[in-house]
Order: sequence, then C-alpha cells, then structure tokens
Amino acid sequence: MPAPDRIIALLSGPDQPGLVARVSGWVYARGGNILHADQHRDSDAEIFFQRVEWIPEGDHAEEMDNFRRYAEDELSMTGHVALSSERPKVAIMVSKIEHCFHDIILRFKSGELPGKLVAVISNHEDLRSATEGYGLPFYHISVTKDRKAQAEAEQLAVIHQHGAQLVLMARYMQVLSDDFLAQVGCPVINIHHSFLPAFAGGKPYHQAYRRGVKLIGATAHYATADLDEGPIIAQDVARVTHRHGPSELVRRGRDLEKLVFSQAIRWHLEHRILVYHNKTVVFD
Repeated sequence: MPAPDRIIALLSGPDQPGLVARVSGWVYARGGNILHADQHRDSDAEIFFQRVEWIPEGDHAEEMDNFRRYAEDELSMTGHVALSSERPKVAIMVSKIEHCFHDIILRFKSGELPGKLVAVISNHEDLRSATEGYGLPFYHISVTKDRKAQAEAEQLAVIHQHGAQLVLMARYMQVLSDDFLAQVGCPVINIHHSFLPAFAGGKPYHQAYRRGVKLIGATAHYATADLDEGPIIAQDVARVTHRHGPSELVRRGRDLEKLVFSQAIRWHLEHRILVYHNKTVVFD
C-alpha cells in the first residue's frame, strides 16, 4: 500500500518566540499528523529556519494554500510548500565527460531520485546515442564564442519547451551567462570537481596536484552569475598522497563527484534546502 501523500513546508524569516509551537499547533488544530520537523537558528543573522512534513486531514491543495497564507500573514515567514508526491521535470546539460551523466540518469530511472528527466542538452554530439538509448530526447546545440548568445537562447527554448523545473550541469564545461541564469526560470545545480572555494575554474585536479594537497574534493552548488561562487549544497573529500598523480586524482575525484552531485539533487527534490546570504541550510 503506497504511503499517504504528505505536505512539506520550508520556512524562513526573522526569529521570534514560539514559532515551533505555533506551527505545530496550527497543524494539530486542523487534524494534521506531523511526521517530521526540524529547525535551525542562525544566531548571527537572527533568522529562523524550519522544515515540517505532515499528513493533512483535509484537501491537500487547500491545506497548502492555507498554510502558505498562515506563514506569511501570521508568522511573517517566507514559506515554500510542496507535496511529497511531486515529480519535478529535470533537464540535464552535459559536454563530453559522462560519468555524472550516466550515474544521474540511472538514479532517476531506478526511482532513487524523485523527478522526471525530460531533456538532455549538449554542446557536443558524443552522448547522443547514449541519451537516445535511455529513451530521452537529445538536443545538440553548438556553443562557440561568436554564437554563445544564440546558443543560450536555443538552450533556454528547449528548457522552457519541456517545462523543466530544475537544470543539472552534469559536467557541462561551459560558463552560463548572467542572462541565461536570469531567464532560465528555475534553479541550476552544478557539480564542480574541487572542494570549493579552493581551486575554482578549470583543471582543479591539476591545480591540486601542483599544490601538493592531501585532500581532494567535489562540490555541488547552485549556479549563479559569479563563477563557482553559488550557494554550496553538498561537499565531500578523499585523502590523497604524493604518490597520486593528476590522472589518479581525476579517477578518485570522479567517484566523489557522482556521490556529491546525486546527494545535492536528492536534497533539492525532497525540499530540504533553504538558501540565504549565498549559503544554504540543508535539512538532511
């Protein structure tokens, strides 16, 4: 028997006394059953964050609207409300490097990630046959310096045509412009093959090798107009030694990238992330 649909609410706003009691009291008074609740307070900024998940007694859509209004009007909180059964549409952007591409698609197809893949966009033809083998539409849009604006317009058209609610940069090796990010209309998650803020930009494993680091990492973050500076969602590291050359760092790093990328995507699709001040609160 399938689990009953749940309402998930993410709240953020100025800290004030009694917020936890008021939220739980509202749900209880309307016959709802809270299954999970977590909260965090940023003491420096005096901002309160909460994630609440419950089974409502009444109509789901009506309760979502009622709670959203309650959060904004009575609590002065910004509220994001969603249903646990939602399966957002997701588009993938990729170049030639394919380990994250395959890993993510298989996780969606197995049901591990709660979303629906709708399109793959690439600036190269290399992954067309693999994409079509997965039963997904493939769009090759060449990106050169002279036609970057036109290429991004074509990419945006594909994303909007499919109604994508999330875009994944699965080692898409092009910088997205400010205009693209302003017009895409949904979050964009990037996987960077480095433990940011160290070794931003190109060839981070080679940078790490030259620096002689003892840890390498991977970072999943929301893409913003500032290259590799967006809010960080997930990170992980692996120990390395002087014996590991650049090729070994790349190999070990790819395992990290797959795990970190999939974790960030899962947290986003499960409505566990709140962004503020170029940082994130992740209710994991």
